[in-house]
Amino acid sequence: MPDYPVLPVIMPADIAHAQNGMIDPKVLRPIQSKGQLHRNAATAWNALQLSAYFAGISLNPISSPDTYRSLDQQKTLFFSRYQDTPTTRTPAVTRKYDGKTWYLKPGVAPAGSPGTSNHGWGLAVDVANANGRTLDFMLQNCVRFGFTWEVKNGANAEAWHIRFVCGDTFPQAVLDSLAAFPALDVR
Repeated sequence: MPDYPVLPVIMPADIAHAQNGMIDPKVLRPIQSKGQLHRNAATAWNALQLSAYFAGISLNPISSPDTYRSLDQQKTLFFSRYQDTPTTRTPAVTRKYDGKTWYLKPGVAPAGSPGTSNHGWGLAVDVANANGRTLDFMLQNCVRFGFTWEVKNGANAEAWHIRFVCGDTFPQAVLDSLAAFPALDVR
């Protein structure tokens, strides 16, 4: 398993005081494939997705809830994947929520605790088929467009899960894309 680049998230100013999973719908924008993201993340995603297209890569979210997730959606997902008693999963993957330790059920992918997921800010995308050429493209290009992973490696690393980390400032690759293709800017 590769080491994934990890940088801290800089929050966009318009959601800095919002509650995770309950952000103002006015700051969300639909993305071309499916789902919605915070407007800055959506613009950066559009630029990354276009770059992937030119490289012969289809870069899309797994499904609509694999972009912005409301708090209720995150709770539903969390409780479908975790239980409050230990499982046979090795290594154990745990989360803290509501004062308890929760254990990931065998055979399912991890999810963030409700109220903590970057999906609840509209900053995260779970990318479909994040392996092979797609993962190679992501590893070479995500950081240039303002996206990184949350976990560098280990049991909690998710190759498919990237998040926009640049707040209100776009990296040069996004600015270059916008100069060539202004319609990518959905802010």
